[in-house]
Amino acid sequence: MKPAVIIENLNLGLHNADLAASIERLNKSKTYQDLSTIIVCPTRGMISDRVVQSWMGMIRPMNQKVIGPLFIRGYEVGQAYNMAVEMILGNPELSKWKYMLTIEEDNLPPPDGLIKLYESMDRYDVVGGLYWTKGEGGQPMIYGDPIIEPVNFIPQKPIPDTVQQARGLGMGFNLFKIEMFKDERFNKPWFETKQEFIPGVGAKVYTQDLYFYEHAGKLGYRFACDTRIRVGHLDPQTDVVW
Repeated sequence: MKPAVIIENLNLGLHNADLAASIERLNKSKTYQDLSTIIVCPTRGMISDRVVQSWMGMIRPMNQKVIGPLFIRGYEVGQAYNMAVEMILGNPELSKWKYMLTIEEDNLPPPDGLIKLYESMDRYDVVGGLYWTKGEGGQPMIYGDPIIEPVNFIPQKPIPDTVQQARGLGMGFNLFKIEMFKDERFNKPWFETKQEFIPGVGAKVYTQDLYFYEHAGKLGYRFACDTRIRVGHLDPQTDVVW
């Protein structure tokens, strides 16, 4: 403790000293709102200790309802996500919760990743952390510049430390508004891995994530990547994090 001569009352506290800044911090973090969240994870049944350690270190909002991960084991990934959503909507309690966090078995989010995702959920319907496809030529999973027509899912170059709007994302660390899945305009399934050839049109190949984002985007939903949230992508065979 530093020597000091007490000549004024300093007992009001640091947060009270700049009350406007403290209130703005609470507004940004959404901690006073309902942040109830269900974490879901499709899995093949074996998850690296490095991944588990990352998840265990993830900060959850104080005094809020957060459960999971709930694991869906052994199913094709699109089917697994559909099963998770159906389970949530079919549960009298969970169907009232606000958010679903998707996390995949090879993704390592930072400790404050979930807390930061909440910050942008008043402007977007899905917000994800920044991660890359595996390998030397890895691409950022921020797909499609929303100001460019026609609609495309070309990977965007990340803009550092911002919330970057996109037409689609991966699903390794994404926060979804559950209310989206109650929209009757959606044609189920919400997620589908699709490979087909249509004569006169050409080939259509979708992973389950971009299939969802294409259809949700047509309904007016908005998506973004928070590039402050740097998510590692583990190759469990080599132990390299991309």
